[in-house]
Amino acid sequence: MNWLSQPGLRDAPWYPLISALGFAAFLASLLLIYYVSLAGAVRALLGAVTLLVLLPVLGVRNTFLLEVATQVGIFAAMALGLNIVVGFAGLLDLGYVAFYAVGAYLWAIFGSPQANVAFGTNRFPLAPEWFFVFLFLAVGVAALTGILLGLPVLRLRGDYLAIVTLAFGEVIRVIVNNLDKPINLTNGPQGIRPIQRPPLFFKPWLETVGIRLDEPVLYGLYFYFLVLLVIGFAVLLTRRLEDSWVGRAWTAIREDELAAQVMGIPLVRMKLAAFATGASFAGAMGMIFAAKQYFINPESFTFMESIGILVMVIVGGMGSIPGAIVGATVVTILNLQILKGLSLMLSKLRQAGFVVPLINFPLSQWPTQLEPAKYERLIFGILLILMMILRPQGLIPERRHRMELAEALGREEAIAERLPVEEELPPVVAAPEAKPMRD
Repeated sequence: MNWLSQPGLRDAPWYPLISALGFAAFLASLLLIYYVSLAGAVRALLGAVTLLVLLPVLGVRNTFLLEVATQVGIFAAMALGLNIVVGFAGLLDLGYVAFYAVGAYLWAIFGSPQANVAFGTNRFPLAPEWFFVFLFLAVGVAALTGILLGLPVLRLRGDYLAIVTLAFGEVIRVIVNNLDKPINLTNGPQGIRPIQRPPLFFKPWLETVGIRLDEPVLYGLYFYFLVLLVIGFAVLLTRRLEDSWVGRAWTAIREDELAAQVMGIPLVRMKLAAFATGASFAGAMGMIFAAKQYFINPESFTFMESIGILVMVIVGGMGSIPGAIVGATVVTILNLQILKGLSLMLSKLRQAGFVVPLINFPLSQWPTQLEPAKYERLIFGILLILMMILRPQGLIPERRHRMELAEALGREEAIAERLPVEEELPPVVAAPEAKPMRD
């Protein structure tokens, strides 16, 4: 019997927080494998065993952990896409969730009976096999949406670009929230359900080898491996782009747009390519999210979602591929597990009449206005502030940023060493007396 599955242990007040920290430590082992001094083949083998064997086995025994791992993967792929726009090309995008919504609603409409309501037919939902066709279609439609966003804002920079992209994200959310009349395409704020899921084509193969799992567990594994496949493709594509002339052109635009234009870099094409590439990742993840959740509504695509993904990129390190993945993992685990585990632990201790030692204060007298669950976002904000103060370059900064920061720090130290503590003023020399002029 697994000791983690014992009823008495699961009912312990500290169990949610300890299990969240244990799962975070398990995922941190992947980072250790990435940085340990081993041969490339050995590191790849250890990473594959962890992701393809150990984590799925753990997820079968605890489906919530598999759900969290899948959500981490979805946000990691989106962070990689936004990292291209913000980290590589230096274009601040605050409406990234709009492309996420485009991919989600594309499959939600045609993969559910909602299309019958919109077009007056009875041919929908499409068969589950159409999921893979629409996955590629979602990538293309999201990329086209990114180009349409980029065309009118190519002349804008910095804060102005951020405001326009923020407005674009809100426009998409308002459109899907109100597009239930005169043609009911998105069903408005009520959302769309049920959304078709991809076919379980591997289920007969598993049964032939004696593996029989419930359908929810099978779909959990299905989406986990599908997200893992998309992340692998995204990392490979992003790495190739980073080392190509396209990536170097994006870096030049980020560092100095005017100098890049003088050197002959086509700004229009490069910016549109950045928007389209980043948007395509979000479109694919939006479609997978819609199929996994079985239901979507406009509240899943708010402005805070865009801010959350941007935070992942900044925390991990702008321009860094492993940083984007680590940032998405840290922020998602912190939001979905650690902070909620802390809230559950404090709530259970309060119900059990726990008394705080030293001050002898019973938690049962804690005011209801100060419930821990209400302050998860406050704690998250405080942690982000501390992160930006202590490590503004991110957890895994990009090599160029790390060199620039080290050079800037060395320059500041050198200047501080040259300057005296108190600079002495030169002595005042009296002016010679003026002699009278002779006639």
